[in-house]
Amino acid sequence: MIYLLLLVVLCWGPSLSEAGETLSGPLRVIDGDTVDVGGTRIRLFGIDAPEADQQCTTAQGTRWRCGAWVTSEVERVFGGRTATCEPLAVDRYGRTVARCHIQGQDIADVLVSAGLAFAYQRYSQDYVLAEKGAAVQALGLRASRVQAPSHFRETRAARREPSETGCDIKGNVASSGALIYHSPGQHFYARTHIHVGKGERWFCSAEAASKAGWRRSKR
Repeated sequence: MIYLLLLVVLCWGPSLSEAGETLSGPLRVIDGDTVDVGGTRIRLFGIDAPEADQQCTTAQGTRWRCGAWVTSEVERVFGGRTATCEPLAVDRYGRTVARCHIQGQDIADVLVSAGLAFAYQRYSQDYVLAEKGAAVQALGLRASRVQAPSHFRETRAARREPSETGCDIKGNVASSGALIYHSPGQHFYARTHIHVGKGERWFCSAEAASKAGWRRSKR
């Protein structure tokens, strides 16, 4: 239990005591896993829902706006109702990370059980069984092919990341100090971001990266 609490603190932000007391008030839906309660912006703990602009694909191959649909479903079920939330931490975006309930129901559990969100296993195992149940019954998102929201965000960030040179090979400086370059299509390309202030840079070719002292990523 102590380990789990420490993990929450390290991953989400400040200590639990800094996060605040119990919050209560009408719930306003922002997206599938973010709400406002009593004027406080809350990120529901332990789950991850599709981004607002995310699309899914039906079994018949039709693309549809599953992210917007999830938001509308959360609004339909919980919007305007009085929620009580237990703050756990504050994330890097300044949102309060909390468990929230309405009339004794864990909102996160309801969403995952209905196939509207995923268990965010990076931070919690609490909703894994609920997710498996939704998958077995093909509920909600589980009736379609859907990319994990975290992977969708990484891919979107990679597409939007600017390169002043117009080149697309990423020269990364690892925590060990090693100089490693990533080419499009490699495993870590999407999640690698260039910070020029740290000495990282873009390259126009693998040859140029190698000559500058960078080695190719093994994956």
